[in-house]
Formats: sequence, C-alpha cells, structure tokens
Amino acid sequence: MTSPLRLHIEHGLATMTFCAPERANVLDLAMARAFAAAVQQIASDDSVRAILITGEGKQFCAGGDINAFADRSRELTDVLEELLDPVLEGMKLLTLLPMPIVCAINGTVGGGGIGFALCGDIVLAAESMKLRGGYSAIGLTPDVGGSWFVTRRAGTGKAMEVFLTNRPFTAAECRAIGLVDEVYPDSELPAKAHALALQLAQGPKQALARIKKLIESAQRHSLHAHFDMERETMLASGVTDDAREGIKAFMEKRAPKFL
Repeated sequence: MTSPLRLHIEHGLATMTFCAPERANVLDLAMARAFAAAVQQIASDDSVRAILITGEGKQFCAGGDINAFADRSRELTDVLEELLDPVLEGMKLLTLLPMPIVCAINGTVGGGGIGFALCGDIVLAAESMKLRGGYSAIGLTPDVGGSWFVTRRAGTGKAMEVFLTNRPFTAAECRAIGLVDEVYPDSELPAKAHALALQLAQGPKQALARIKKLIESAQRHSLHAHFDMERETMLASGVTDDAREGIKAFMEKRAPKFL
C-alpha cells in the first residue's frame, strides 16, 4: 500500500508532504500512523535542521475520515481513539523538536488538518487556501491541537468564531487575523516555502533552537524572569563556533557558513 505521506530529507531540510490528493489528504488511520513514523524518523536524524510540512493537490488536509466515523460496525469512540493515539504521539514529539518548522498550506484545510497546518513556527498559505473548523457541524470537538494553535495565533474571540460558526476563512482573512504569516499565489507557494525552510536549515542550529525556546517561554515568564533567561541563552550562544563564524562573516561582508 502506498503511504499517504512522503518524507524527504536533504541538505538538512526534512520535507513532509501529504500525498493522497485523491482523498483530500484526509486524516485517516494510515495518515496518522505515517505522520507519527515520519516525525519519529526526523527526531532520530541528527542531520535535520529544519522541517517543511505541505501537501499535494487542491487540499492541504480535509480533516478526519468521515467515512470511518460513519462506520456503524464500530463504536465511534473506538475509531476516534485509534486515530488520535498515533497522530497525537507524533504531534507531541514534533512540538518538542528544537528545529524551526515551516508549514505551507497549499489549499483548503479543515478539522484535524488545522493542527497540521498551524503547528509551524512560520505558516505560509496559497491564495486559494480556506480554513474551516467544521467539528461542531458533526457534533464533535477540535483535536490535533487545532484549538490551541488558533487561539494562540488569533486570540480567543477569533478561535470562538472559527470553531463555533464553522464559516470558512479565506487566506486573506487568515493573514489579517494572524493565523498565517504570509500569502502567496498558488504557483509561487512551493518555491517560496522551500526557499525559506532551506534558509533556516542553513542557519545557526543552536541559536535558532534557543530563539524558539525563548519565544515559546515568553508568555509564561514575568519580564524580569525573561531578562534572566535571555542573559543565559546569550552567554551560552556566545561561546559557540557559530557565533564566532557569524561575527567573522559579518565583518568580512560574506555569507556565514554555520556548522
């Protein structure tokens, strides 16, 4: 059976591509297991310095497999549990990884696909992208971190609108409320996303990891506690070969070659 997810690792960049466009890259059990396996492979590969997540076709990920949910031969809770266990295992590990993550939303996204789409440190979207919650329309609730990512990026009010009304949000609307960071013409998105992710993969690995940690901790710390954390990470970064190379390259007016 062909995997619904393709993982390619080259030049320090791990690219995960949902590649079941004939099924709208739906989040079924096969996709959940393939996603978890891909994240595990990335986590065990020391060569990976950045991650790019995207999809093939006109939909990034349509969300959960409604056909499986409608299977009357099984309890719905059993189907949901079987699906959620591997995908959440993968998401938990992914969000603990220190390297930058770029998400490129190539088309419409809904349901569980929202978590995949918005888990990146930087999120890019195609002009054709639309986002729709959809859960309450079938009597269910958000999963795969979707409600957390939407709330963190757009605030409580917009998260309520996304998940209570289920109305579709266009790419321009998502950009305006902070759900995505940039919108590109459909034909330009793949190249733009790859170039950005590759740029991050070639950056100072330890410094980028420390920057991620600082930003993720900012909302949990008081300002003075954060001053101390910034001091510690700056001093730790200052003794690295990357810092010496970066400063030397700046003075010599050339591109740095980080380890």
